[in-house]
Amino acid sequence: MHELSICQALVGQLQELAREQRAARIIRVVVQIGPLSGVEPELLRHAYPVASAGSPAADATLVLETLPVRVHCETCGADSAAAANRLLCGACGDYRTRLISGDELLLASVELETEATPGTLH
Repeated sequence: MHELSICQALVGQLQELAREQRAARIIRVVVQIGPLSGVEPELLRHAYPVASAGSPAADATLVLETLPVRVHCETCGADSAAAANRLLCGACGDYRTRLISGDELLLASVELETEATPGTLH
């Protein structure tokens, strides 16, 4: 279960961000995950409370957004959606494609509570 170590790294980033912004706490965290990232969203969700305990992110709402798998066809030049286990061009069906989306694990946004102004960082 490498999701715990991923969550620990995520919480480290959140703590650094909270420190930089002088935030009292973290309210909401949005993470985008592609199906080919090698990360199981449900395991990440279960690991988050353990990794964030005692940090400014402990009570934050964790939002996990799934990104689509998309490919660029080297034959016809089309960009199209593809299945995670079948990276074929959606336009011509060719197998000579290049993955352009679907393997991401991104910290997309963080909502912080500060004494001066609450806000969201992207």
